[in-house]
Amino acid sequence: MNILVYDNTFEGLLTAIYDALDLNIVPDKIVSKKTYQSDMFAIKYEIDPDLEKFESLWEKIRQKTNEQNCQRIFKAFLSETENIENVIYNYIKLILSSSFNIETNFGNDSVLKLNNAQKKVAREAQRVLMFVRFQKTSDNIYYASFDPKYNVIPLTVNHFKNRFTNQQWVIFDTRRKYGFYYDKENVREVTIGNKNINLQTGKVNANALHVSEKLFQKLWQGYYDSINISERKNLKVHTQFLPKRFWKFLPEKDLSLK
Repeated sequence: MNILVYDNTFEGLLTAIYDALDLNIVPDKIVSKKTYQSDMFAIKYEIDPDLEKFESLWEKIRQKTNEQNCQRIFKAFLSETENIENVIYNYIKLILSSSFNIETNFGNDSVLKLNNAQKKVAREAQRVLMFVRFQKTSDNIYYASFDPKYNVIPLTVNHFKNRFTNQQWVIFDTRRKYGFYYDKENVREVTIGNKNINLQTGKVNANALHVSEKLFQKLWQGYYDSINISERKNLKVHTQFLPKRFWKFLPEKDLSLK
């Protein structure tokens, strides 16, 4: 059994796939270092990310397919679902060996699985954009927390950068404990301690909030309450459009503000 172990990055995964194709290694499993479990009967190949190999393979994929299909591969990777690495390996291998577009060949198991995974990721990224609530901190940085099912934060960066180009902001994934900071010019990946942020609720601690933020949250909650028609309340439909797992990040759902 051949097991390829990579560093949990997209670049690392494509480096591993490059090596598998180049060295004619048929991987029984491709797993990240975080999920790897030792197997005494397996041959382990530990792959370090190589940007030249990554860019070489990515360019070959681009030449054989379209940009939308490349995005499907990346979104599927962000799903973090079990065995998605092998699905991506088989999908890429199919792209490189085919003389026609394969993305609609749903009779192929890898095509079907990859397409289903990337659709789930795309829907989750859209929910993040819909339900974002920034909190203004005392140092004039706008902060927003998320706890998405899938690793979708990288898909939202360009939206926030284009939408809030004149503001400093941080978007943070409390489940995976990383995020991105925009300083009005550049975006960089960051991690945050729990000194000023409650990673359970995603809320900025009161002493780190801007003086106007609490008032704004109360105004927002007042607006939400004023347009709410209690006689037409339908919790089932409400949770279909606004899943409960997002509620803890929304000031309009914060009972402490009332």
